[in-house]
Amino acid sequence: MRTDLLALTPDSLAALTNRGLVKRAAKELDNAAPRLRTDADGTVHGEFPDGPTAGLPPGGLDAGRCTCGATGVCRHLIGVIMAYQRAERPDEEVPVEQRADRPSEGSPAEQRAGEPGVELPAGRRVEGPGTGRPPARPSVSWSPGQVTDDELTARIGTRMMAAARRTEQAGYTARVRRATAADPVPQVELATATVRFLVPGDLGFVHTDTVAGSRDEIIALAVWAFRAADDGHPGVPDVRVDVGGVEAGTGSGLERALALAATVLHDGATHLGPSLQTTVADVRRHLDDAGLRWPLLAVDDLAEQLTAYHGRGAHYRPELLAGHIAELHARHRTVTRPDATLRSSVLGTAEAAETPLRRARLDSLGCRVRALGDQRIAEVYLAHGAGAMVLVLRRHWDGDADGAELSRRRIATTTLSALAAGNLVTESAVRSASRTVRLATGRISKTTVSPSRGAWDELPPSLVATDFAALARELDTLAPRPIRPRVEAELVRVVAVAGVESVTYAPGDQRLDAVILDRAGHAATVSATHTGAAPGRLDTLAAVLAGAEGELRFISGIVRRTAGNIVIEPVGLATGDRVVVPDLRPAGNSGRLTTTDAPPREPLAAALTDTRDLLAEAPHRGLNHLPPTYGGRLADAAHRLTALGLHRVAQAVTAFAATLTGDRDQRTEHAWVDAYLRLEIALDLC
Repeated sequence: MRTDLLALTPDSLAALTNRGLVKRAAKELDNAAPRLRTDADGTVHGEFPDGPTAGLPPGGLDAGRCTCGATGVCRHLIGVIMAYQRAERPDEEVPVEQRADRPSEGSPAEQRAGEPGVELPAGRRVEGPGTGRPPARPSVSWSPGQVTDDELTARIGTRMMAAARRTEQAGYTARVRRATAADPVPQVELATATVRFLVPGDLGFVHTDTVAGSRDEIIALAVWAFRAADDGHPGVPDVRVDVGGVEAGTGSGLERALALAATVLHDGATHLGPSLQTTVADVRRHLDDAGLRWPLLAVDDLAEQLTAYHGRGAHYRPELLAGHIAELHARHRTVTRPDATLRSSVLGTAEAAETPLRRARLDSLGCRVRALGDQRIAEVYLAHGAGAMVLVLRRHWDGDADGAELSRRRIATTTLSALAAGNLVTESAVRSASRTVRLATGRISKTTVSPSRGAWDELPPSLVATDFAALARELDTLAPRPIRPRVEAELVRVVAVAGVESVTYAPGDQRLDAVILDRAGHAATVSATHTGAAPGRLDTLAAVLAGAEGELRFISGIVRRTAGNIVIEPVGLATGDRVVVPDLRPAGNSGRLTTTDAPPREPLAAALTDTRDLLAEAPHRGLNHLPPTYGGRLADAAHRLTALGLHRVAQAVTAFAATLTGDRDQRTEHAWVDAYLRLEIALDLC
């Protein structure tokens, strides 16, 4: 018996091919089933009434052959699998959840051929592929870590195993998601690919989102990631692990970057000149050669803040400059302490590569438009269901156009508005380690966009929050922000809306706040602030929250914790059967904004924010150029924190103030870093 074929679900077959092909195969199978026979070696043959003969030996779909002449996997091979499943279990019916009647990713012809509702002689109707006899669901107890290295070598060959070993020796980080009853397919999220093991114990049915040629090495890395999870975190359903790695000495490789940070901290942005650009270029080159991706991005951001200050850019912010300096120290400390975390997870080693995706379906979650000096930046958030992640497609335009005007600008073969509220099926996408995505030039013709129905409930559960309390717990378990991987859209989620409790507008802050509820009655706050780059943001949001554009089902946005509450900065809204993107709407008079006074600042968050801003004056002015009153202001801030019960944060501020009385040397620098990191982490947790 071919247990590998019996374990394939319609969703698994769609992942390995596409949903339109699976639906068409199911329709033809219900009209005329092939005649099956099985060889002694397990090869299953199917002879179809219209002539083609397909054979599927053990080892995966790629090993199958058909006489129909189609390149790659054809509907006849899929039909052989479905017919075999029905023959082995003739008395079982397909559960509704296994029917693959969601929107097709295939061609229009394939979609029409696979439409449900075809009448059969007995009056039964076809509901989708797999109708008739269901495949066995994969075992939730099986782990890909059980695959041996001998089995891996037999599958991918010695050359690809050697390449995988080199990556393992350098060390890498992976996110492991074990099989559950709700999602019985175990998967591993690597830096540039996601690997899903569709059939227990069979490497022939492994799905990745990488193009052919690079997937074999990735399979080995995914198996080893599961082994590390099985050894170090048995039973944990979702865990991030560090795999392999050979430490080279006790240093972090950030020594030049830390020297640059020290120069900025001691002299200050207000006293540094253009001569620092040579030092920045040298540090960047050193980090790039060493493959230290996350510190390199931090240095890029630090240099951008310095350039913005000297160019009088409106996006210069002292707390951002301070945060980048503190981040470099945090990453250095994390990998050089006695119980050091593996370098790859903190420094981003071996994560510089871009990965061309195979045929990918990306569901748009909306768009954020912002101004950066004399530029406008549009960021489209795209959910990659197969990888259970959100990618960012970013475009820049010069000028002062607002979101409504930008919505008509062209991106590839479509417009920004269509892309931000549509479903993208592409073979030209290239994904970076930081989860940005671009459409490769020269292959744009292989990208299609269709309007989205806002069916965001079909996305992976890790991207959809239906329980705000569970979402809060997820945010609480994140590693401190200064040492997390620098990935885009890390906290973009879809939240289900069961009700809208209130909508208010604070004119002083030009901010709209709405309290929404989940099904259990837990509350979260939707918060949006007016900007000239997106003048229709608040009016559109108010109208949708009031029900003027249909029933509000989902809100997509960037989530965070503030003063113990969940706050969502919206980028898209699923209402009725469409997606609304507030930032791309023109300004309008909604008449639904209820004006209210701005709520008083929460004392704890206010004290932490004010003290952080005070500490951010150090890299802005420079430790060597602080005014005589600065120490007294630090003492007042520490007293305020102590009164609120934040004793350890207050002690760090006091210790920094004490170092200002003598020579302001490395001891002063380290005391400032200690205090600033404590404040930033406390702000993230409050």
